[in-house]
Amino acid sequence: MEPLYSGAYPAVMVKNVGKRLPKFSRRQYLMVKGSYDFIGLNYYTGYYATNSPCQKVNLSALTDSCSTYTPKRNGVLIGPKAASDWLYIYPRGIQDLLEYIKKKFNDPIIYITENGVDEVNDGTKSLDDKFRINYFRQHLLYIQKAIRNGVKVKGYFAWSFLDDFEGIDGHTVRFGMIYVDYKNGLKRYYKRSALWFKTFLHQ
Repeated sequence: MEPLYSGAYPAVMVKNVGKRLPKFSRRQYLMVKGSYDFIGLNYYTGYYATNSPCQKVNLSALTDSCSTYTPKRNGVLIGPKAASDWLYIYPRGIQDLLEYIKKKFNDPIIYITENGVDEVNDGTKSLDDKFRINYFRQHLLYIQKAIRNGVKVKGYFAWSFLDDFEGIDGHTVRFGMIYVDYKNGLKRYYKRSALWFKTFLHQ
């Protein structure tokens, strides 16, 4: 985000990544700085992070932050685990992130472009996804708190409308508010969350 805002990389990134960073020409700098109309933000989960020594070999984007992150603190998870190994439910994090972006990047317009939770695809047609309703409700509550604190959130997109082919997880997890029957012509069924979301939007 920093190059789009200021035209430059963050100082800590320059320090840690050094010569591996691509350089902006003057023309590119002028094209990039302030070039966004809004910020599109995806939020699913939160982690704890701590400093760790910077690696000297096998460097990559995964090592450049010189930090270690974990879903646990003092043996306690940051939130309940969803189906995906990386997804722990931490609704408060979306408010923290929104307010950080407001402060750090001069109060931009923000759209929540993805926010959702998954369950394991165990082969059964499970439509009673109260956990997903609770996920959306809690995240929307924290988004509302951020808006009341002055964050310019102009839109929200739940992930996802339908069960889909989800990256490296393929069809082993389901993020959708609408159940897709992969074994029966892709027939679709409303999950409980879809009906809740429809009611929420009408209200």
